[in-house]
Amino acid sequence: MTYSRILGTGSYLPARVVHNTELEEVMETSDSWIRERTGIVSRHYAADGETTVDMAEVAAKRAIEAAGISAADIDLIVFATATPDLVFPNAGVMLQARLGCRGGPAFSVEAACSGFIYALSIADKFVRSGEAKHALVVGSETLTRITDFTDRTTAILFADGAGAVVLSASQQPGVLSTHLHSDGHYQDLLYCTGGVSKGYEPGTGNRAFIRMAGREVFKVAVTMLGNVVDEVLAANNLQKSDIKWLVPHQANIRIIQAVAKKLDMSLDNVIITVQEQGNTSAASVPLALDTGIRDGRIKPGDLVLLEAFGGGFTWGASLVRM
Repeated sequence: MTYSRILGTGSYLPARVVHNTELEEVMETSDSWIRERTGIVSRHYAADGETTVDMAEVAAKRAIEAAGISAADIDLIVFATATPDLVFPNAGVMLQARLGCRGGPAFSVEAACSGFIYALSIADKFVRSGEAKHALVVGSETLTRITDFTDRTTAILFADGAGAVVLSASQQPGVLSTHLHSDGHYQDLLYCTGGVSKGYEPGTGNRAFIRMAGREVFKVAVTMLGNVVDEVLAANNLQKSDIKWLVPHQANIRIIQAVAKKLDMSLDNVIITVQEQGNTSAASVPLALDTGIRDGRIKPGDLVLLEAFGGGFTWGASLVRM
């Protein structure tokens, strides 16, 4: 039987670091208020002219190098983003051109902060079916381009970055299961105000911005993520204690703490990057995963639970043997 296994990871964060104290200068907020409610201390902003695909290219090359293969070996790209460079070509195709891996399918997935989990699930099925041998799965975002810096409830949260993994065919189990969900009835609680066919007036300079009902999103996120944790454990006939590491979407320290509590897991076994990276949407899980692998905490053979929750609402989880 063919499985898919993560062979390499990579990430990229823009050079500009924005501390909470910098936000204090442009909006009514404070470093202590942001830390207490979100856990965020600083975040990274893309430079002028630096795009979602630019960042993804760096992360992808690092993942390919870590996997010990060449870019030409990549025969599938699944690119998760809510902030693509262009409507088309899609971000996956643009990345494919830069990497030089021609001919295989390359496409984008838009599931907000759950995008990477969705993309990983899709790539896993391609590899298991034999349609791909080496899949590149990417999450990359320039969320600051759709952040309203007059809205302090969202402006303190969002940031930019990219993460990637190479998922390859293996005779040894790697991705053990993926679990995806959505419920469009909640769409008005977390959304972007504009798009191509709605909300834009060409030539007027109107922009689209993120809008969020924070308290309501928190309540639903904690409930749904708790449910999907139970689903993962039941599907794999595991106990909570079997999970070695939790790699969550880095939205808010309180949500991360709630999921860890659901697993009866110490925060020492949770990869937390929100304090230095903020919420990077589809990029946050692969960024955190790469951090945990490169600093030596996550080791080969460890059982890792990846989970995320995003606008739509979308949510999901994946259980991975490293």
